[in-house]
Amino acid sequence: MASRTSPTLRPAAAPRTPSAPRAGRRAEGAWGWLFVSPMVLVLGVFLVLPVLMALWVSLLHWDGQSNPFGGQAKFVGLDNYRALLTQGGLDRTLFATSLRNNVYYVLLTVPLQTVLALALALVVNQRMLRGRGGLRTAFFFPSVTSSIAVSTIFLFLFQGSGAVNTALSWAGVRGPNWFNDPRGVLSLLLGGLGIVDADHPTGVLAHHSFMGLSWFQWLSGPSVAMCTIILLAVWTTSGTFMLIFLAALQDIPRELEEAAAIEGAGRLQTLRHVILPALRPVLFLVLTLGLIGTWQVFDQVYVMSQGAPGNTTLTPAFLSYSSAFGDADFGQGAAIAFVLLALILTMTAVQRFLFRERTPRARRSR
Repeated sequence: MASRTSPTLRPAAAPRTPSAPRAGRRAEGAWGWLFVSPMVLVLGVFLVLPVLMALWVSLLHWDGQSNPFGGQAKFVGLDNYRALLTQGGLDRTLFATSLRNNVYYVLLTVPLQTVLALALALVVNQRMLRGRGGLRTAFFFPSVTSSIAVSTIFLFLFQGSGAVNTALSWAGVRGPNWFNDPRGVLSLLLGGLGIVDADHPTGVLAHHSFMGLSWFQWLSGPSVAMCTIILLAVWTTSGTFMLIFLAALQDIPRELEEAAAIEGAGRLQTLRHVILPALRPVLFLVLTLGLIGTWQVFDQVYVMSQGAPGNTTLTPAFLSYSSAFGDADFGQGAAIAFVLLALILTMTAVQRFLFRERTPRARRSR
């Protein structure tokens, strides 16, 4: 007897929600563009357009006396960039020197200001601390003070007979002539230990070069004069980053710290396993802002040294300014600015990659 199969019952399809009419969505999009159009216009006129104009100037040999868009300036293409990066000469040597100085400035300033800002934020975030408001104001005050005024004060403090050397003399230490000493602190340290001869280097470090500078010059460390600018930068910027860390610390639930204390975690363990993971996005923000700011350092160098002594405080930002307004070579000054922009974008991308959120991969079941 043939068996009959019953037809398969299919679930009824869910009713479709009526979608918004296309005309309505277009109207919403038009209104959105209308509301943001003033800001888009401002950004286009005062940001995008000047950047494009500067990019065109970097391809010219322009002295600033004629119209760069009227065909009077000489078009040189990528010659300004070749003079900075590939062609041997004074331009490449000066640019390499400024990069070396700025690299040491970044490597010392960013970690020091970040660690100091986090330490100050942890101190003023304690509930049992008296006078927290006064301490926060005192720590933040250097950040709102004029950088020109602070740089001028540091000039008086670090003179040969200034307050810093006077305080060192009380401890029996003879202070250096801070802003007239071009020697690198790392070469001085190695020379004091007898590892290298800082005055007459020999060997591989002296006979091999990169971009016009010997490896000894690349690895000699920041000069004594640059160290004073680094101290100034750390002192003036740590207050701002302290407030950023403080706001992030106050958003961390107290229950997490209390749970860590119940589990027997000490202060260092709580800082490592509870506070720092919670501060990961803020830490990325502080490091990014510090990285961008240190690569753009200009005003302290302009007031305190202008690249002296021996170009050991020269930075790419100041070199761009001096090439354009001092040597009347605006094309090369713009080229330096765009090379610096490429460096900042590259390092920011690398830093973003290192601080990305790592999600654990799902294991395949056998």
